[in-house]
Amino acid sequence: MMTEKENNVKHFLDLIKKSRKGKFKIYIGMSAGVGKTYRMLQEAHTLMRNGIDVKVGYIETHNRKETHDLLEGLPIIPRRKLFYKGKELEEFDLQAVISLRPEIVIVDELAHTNIEGSKNDKRWQDVMEILDAGINVISAVNIQHIESLNEEIKQITGVEVKERIPDSVLQQADEVVNIDLTADELITRLKEGKIYTAEKVPTALNNFFTSGNILQLRELALKEVASQVVRKVETEVTSRSVTALKPNKFMACISSNAQTSKNVIRKTARLASYYNSPWVLLYVQTPKESMDKIALDKQRHLINNFKLATELGGEIIRVESAHVSRTIMEVAEQRQ
Repeated sequence: MMTEKENNVKHFLDLIKKSRKGKFKIYIGMSAGVGKTYRMLQEAHTLMRNGIDVKVGYIETHNRKETHDLLEGLPIIPRRKLFYKGKELEEFDLQAVISLRPEIVIVDELAHTNIEGSKNDKRWQDVMEILDAGINVISAVNIQHIESLNEEIKQITGVEVKERIPDSVLQQADEVVNIDLTADELITRLKEGKIYTAEKVPTALNNFFTSGNILQLRELALKEVASQVVRKVETEVTSRSVTALKPNKFMACISSNAQTSKNVIRKTARLASYYNSPWVLLYVQTPKESMDKIALDKQRHLINNFKLATELGGEIIRVESAHVSRTIMEVAEQRQ
């Protein structure tokens, strides 16, 4: 009888056989240290034993011995070297992966920001190119890197995460696997030095890795994976139905207030994602906020919010009107 891990690998192989475009699998966790990278490398060994051409494109072991030991025996694509601000740095080699065309490539740190001078700004954009080239990808990310959860994560941890991925990246995954640990198990790993070096442990325990934080992050991770499963099932059922159900629709309405607008955008995107529904962003531009009157900082915030909404899958609607409430009602009726 196959173990759960072996069943997981077999399911991913079955997906690969059914498509020309690369298949995408993401391991997600509530925080660093739960074992995402370790699990990816375990899967790579299982795939190799099954005769699959799998290569390691990029792995970050964070000097964890157990993880580093698993690299032994796996074919690794050398990193690209480049100079930045007088220093030689290493980066994931996108072109090497596309040239070598392995069946499956392991790419860690999905939310990573590429070094200046790279083809793409973000690693998730590299992964999208690899998938379009017909190469299958296994990657990993923490829950705090999901764009629409940014404000919620900040409220829980007190930290604003700078490196984030659009929710649409997660939605494109063919499989999302949650690597789960209890709060006690994660804290034990931290104290044993399996996550950070000894000098960093006390600070981590008193800040990010408190039991309260871990429990809330764990809940977010579990909810996210559950919603991904529901979305996949609903999409498949709808595609097979003769008469598709009318989807829910969401509309976010914003002003030029920068912070309030960001919260509205992210919460609407979360709802739309949960219900697998389209959503729009409406900005009613009043005469006092016309292009020749609006303050430059407000104009900049608006542009950034439009960009955020687009990244989260929203459609932008911009209407000039002196009657905000009436315009909102009119647009809502038109878009039903």
